[in-house]
Amino acid sequence: MSIVLPSGSGDSFKAVNKYSAAVRRPIEPVGRYFLAHASRTLRGHTWSEFEKLEAERNVKQVEEDEDDDLGDEEQSEELLAHDPREWKTANLYAVLGLSHLRWKATEDQIRRAHRKQVLKHHPDKKSAAGGLDQDGFFKIIQKAFEIMLDPIKRRQYDSVDTDNDPKPPSAKTKYDFFEVWGPIFESEGRFSVKQPVPALGGLDATKEQVDEFYGFMNKFESWKTFEFKDEDVPDDTANRDHKRYIERKNIATRKKLKQEDNKRFIELVERAYSEDPRIKMFKDQAKKEKAAKKWEREAGSRKAAEEEAAKKAAEEEAAKKAAEAEASKKADSKKAKEAAKAAKKKNKRSVRNSAKDNDYFGDAGKASDIDADIELLLEKFDDVKLGEVAAKVKDADAAGVKAALSEVVAELVGAGSLQASYLKYFSA
Repeated sequence: MSIVLPSGSGDSFKAVNKYSAAVRRPIEPVGRYFLAHASRTLRGHTWSEFEKLEAERNVKQVEEDEDDDLGDEEQSEELLAHDPREWKTANLYAVLGLSHLRWKATEDQIRRAHRKQVLKHHPDKKSAAGGLDQDGFFKIIQKAFEIMLDPIKRRQYDSVDTDNDPKPPSAKTKYDFFEVWGPIFESEGRFSVKQPVPALGGLDATKEQVDEFYGFMNKFESWKTFEFKDEDVPDDTANRDHKRYIERKNIATRKKLKQEDNKRFIELVERAYSEDPRIKMFKDQAKKEKAAKKWEREAGSRKAAEEEAAKKAAEEEAAKKAAEAEASKKADSKKAKEAAKAAKKKNKRSVRNSAKDNDYFGDAGKASDIDADIELLLEKFDDVKLGEVAAKVKDADAAGVKAALSEVVAELVGAGSLQASYLKYFSA
C-alpha cells in the first residue's frame, strides 16, 4: 500500500517505526446503500439485474413527468364535429385528451385534463372566434367528465371501451409471442373479478407457473357489463308497455353481448395456449423424459442416461440464455426510444418557453406572433437541429435567445425549408 505524504512536507518526514501489517475487516453498508444491498439480497438480484430495475424505475419516473402534457392531445375534426345527441358513440377518453391513459387515468388526471378542455373549447371562446353554434363538442366534454367521475358509469363505459385494446396478430404470422400476448392479457386482466391476475410470464417460466396462468384464464370471470349500450328508456310514463319493451330489449341485448364477449375471450385463451412456445417445449420435454425412462428401463445404461440428461440440460440452458439475451436487447432498445422521446419533448419545451422566459425580448405586445413563429420553426426541425437549438437557448439571455432563433430562421430560409412570408416576427 503506497503512502501519499502531505504537500509541503518535503524530505523532513521520517518514519519512526515500521508500518503495521494490513488487516482485513468486514465492512457493512449503511443508509441507502444498506437498503440497496438488502433489496438485492432478498430478491436474489445480481448487480446487473439491480441496475436494470433501477433504470426501468427511472424510465417510469420520466413517464410520470410527462403528465405535464395531460389534455394536450389534439382531437380529430371528426370528433370535434360529433353530434352531441350521439355522445355515446364518441371516444370519451379522446374527448378529454386521455387516449394514451384510458382506464389507467386517475381522478386527478381526469380533472386536470377536463380543465384544459373546458378552457380550450368553451362556447364563449368559440363564439368570440366567429362561430355561432359552437357548444356541441363542449356538451360532449361535460358528458364525458360526468361519466368519468362516476365510478359506476365509468366502469360501464370501460366495459365497452375496447376498440384500442391490443389485438392478436393475424393467424399463421411470425411474431414474438411474449411481446404480443403479454400486453393483451394485461389489458384483459383489468376486467377480472378476481385480483390479482397472474402474469403471462416469459420463456423461463416453470410448468407450474404456466399451468397456473392458463388455469386462471380458463376460469376467468369478467365483471364487464354492457349497460352503456342500452337504448335509452323513455321517461314518458303514459306508454308503460313501450317502456317495459325497451327495458326487456336492453336486458336481452346485454345478455347477448356478454355471451359474445365470453366466447371471444375463450377463443383468445385457446389460441394463445396453442401458440405458446412453452407448451410445446413442455410437451417435447415430457416426451423425451418418457422415452428416456423407457430406454433406461429396457436396455439403456445409467451412464448413457446421465450423459443424455446433461446434454439436454445444456441445450435448455443455452436456449434460455439466448431468449434472455434477446429479451434484454429488446428492453434496452425500448428504453432508448423512450429516453429519446423524453429528450425530444424536453427540448421542444425548452425552445418553446425560451421567448416567454425572456419576456419576449422586451416585445411582449408581439408575444402571440413570436410564439407562432417558434411553433412553425419546431415543425421544421429534425431531432438533430432541435437539440442544437435547445442547447443554444438554454440559460441564454434575451439577446442570446433572439439571436439563436434569428440565426436558425436565416438558415432555414436560405435552405428553402421555410418561406420568409410565413413568419410574423422573425426575419431571415
